Amino acid sequence: MTIMPDKKTKYIFVTGGVISSLGKGVVSSSIGCLLKSCGYSVSMIKIDPYLNVDAGTMRPTEHGEVFVTKDGLEADQDLGTYERFLHQDMTKHSSMTSGSVYQTVIQNERSLKYDGKCVQLMNQIPREILRRLKVFDTDFVIVEIGGTVGDYENIPFIEAVKLLKRTHQVRLMHVVYLLFPDHVGELKTKPAQHSVKALNSLGLTLDFLVGRSKVKIDDVRLEKLSLFCGAEPQNILSCPNASSIYDVPRILEEQDISTKLQKSFGLKPKKAKLVFKDYVRGEEKKEIKIGIVGKYFATGDHSLADSYVSVIEAVNHACKKEKVKGQIIFVQSSEDINVHDLDAVIVPGGFGSSGIKGKLDAIKFCRKNKTPFLGLCYGMQLSVVEHAQNVLGWKANTSEIDPKTPKPVITLLENQKPVMNKKDYGGSMRLGEQEIILKPTSQAKSLYGKKVVSERHRHRFEVNPDYLDDLFIKGLSVSGFNKEGLVEVIERTDHPYFLGIQGHPEFTSRPLNPHPLFLGLVKAAVTFKNIKSSN
Repeated sequence: MTIMPDKKTKYIFVTGGVISSLGKGVVSSSIGCLLKSCGYSVSMIKIDPYLNVDAGTMRPTEHGEVFVTKDGLEADQDLGTYERFLHQDMTKHSSMTSGSVYQTVIQNERSLKYDGKCVQLMNQIPREILRRLKVFDTDFVIVEIGGTVGDYENIPFIEAVKLLKRTHQVRLMHVVYLLFPDHVGELKTKPAQHSVKALNSLGLTLDFLVGRSKVKIDDVRLEKLSLFCGAEPQNILSCPNASSIYDVPRILEEQDISTKLQKSFGLKPKKAKLVFKDYVRGEEKKEIKIGIVGKYFATGDHSLADSYVSVIEAVNHACKKEKVKGQIIFVQSSEDINVHDLDAVIVPGGFGSSGIKGKLDAIKFCRKNKTPFLGLCYGMQLSVVEHAQNVLGWKANTSEIDPKTPKPVITLLENQKPVMNKKDYGGSMRLGEQEIILKPTSQAKSLYGKKVVSERHRHRFEVNPDYLDDLFIKGLSVSGFNKEGLVEVIERTDHPYFLGIQGHPEFTSRPLNPHPLFLGLVKAAVTFKNIKSSN
């Protein structure tokens, strides 16, 4: 019996070869952005082969930022890239890990959902993957498979792709890295050829090849890639390094990628729009320095910006809007810090006691010197601790750092106590979008422009409600609560711009719609720099 392909949902799988972190997420997002601009509905899925159920228990220096979706999933940072490019919220269905797939299959086996059959790696696992791939009912589903082709842990996902091809229209886009050894002075394609060979050995053939490289692919290399990788020359796309990731849709569309994709699915091509064209070309009239004081930058001898990628992106979005060049300074909080010459400071989220002194020192400096400040999640909590210690003179701390502190101004959420007692750490925090009610006369309310807002959260600790009356005096005030009375936003009334928020506003900032708290920070930084220059 001939199985007819599904007439509606079409799948584009994006795989990678040669090296990891070569930009599959940006390529996938760019394709999704272009197809959405053509008028199609688009869903995105990120597949990660690791055995963690989600990204929440992984160190940022191990795997980059933990992104939180609106519905509360702790996910890979690529979901943030998808959201920013498509201006579209991702959900729990947008992420899939080997750990989550295996967990479901084992739970199904324990519940006799397989009717006593033998549960096998290459049977039930690919079929569970297939079930998850079919959740979305959109015109296109773009699936990024993490890691590199040839990794053993990717094989069940490859098998699921082969199963899906029996019933649905599927196209495969393989992203490879083309080396450019300086001593040779030309692009080398051999590693890319081996990557495609590894893909073919798994029973898949590519439809499109994307060459990531230092420079544009020339005709000689294009011909060689076509000959040895089995791709038509017109379906080989050059994707050289760009000054902005938001320029990648333009680079690909200049090679007619949206038209080629539509035609490959038998569709009458619709014209794509370059939604980020003006954003990329925006003028930058002034320069400001914004420091991010965090402890997840250092990894060996290198600095890892991916740990705070959404914060960095949110700063860039606001700077673009205000037409200023934002020079972002990474300040490692576990070392002796220097924030004296910065125009604004951000203390982002985090956990644990390491690097706390540096963060508290940065907060104290900003408070005393009127430097614009934004505290995110843990950054907000530590600004409360700093106020208690240095303004009120209390022997206070967060109980996360010092469980025996005389004044635990930051304490564990009540519903987190049984969770911590059971050591049930995975996916158990206060997660996802939460509502915040802002005080009408607050600076936060004037920045948001509305009284009730929602932000994504990821925390276990809160401002201790026992100290509300005595703590928020001498310049520190609460400007936002949730409906249960949990402190959500704080600000200093004796400071031009000093705000802290329990949520993570960086997750919802978009290139064409910057978050108001980051916009406010950038505006305050420009004013602060002008005042310094005039003195």
